[in-house]
Amino acid sequence: MNRYQMVTLALAFCVTACLIGVGIAIGKKSPLGILGCIVVAFSLMGFGFSYKRKHMR
Repeated sequence: MNRYQMVTLALAFCVTACLIGVGIAIGKKSPLGILGCIVVAFSLMGFGFSYKRKHMR
């Protein structure tokens, strides 16, 4: 497994953890937790897409 694959795998796990966090925050009825997890998840996904585009050139 090369470095590119390791980074994208780590990003995928982090985004998955954030989405799990959204579910937990919904269960705890925490609007701040829901919003925070969604923002972090979208930020990580955006970074992942830009990272992929940069390395596919």
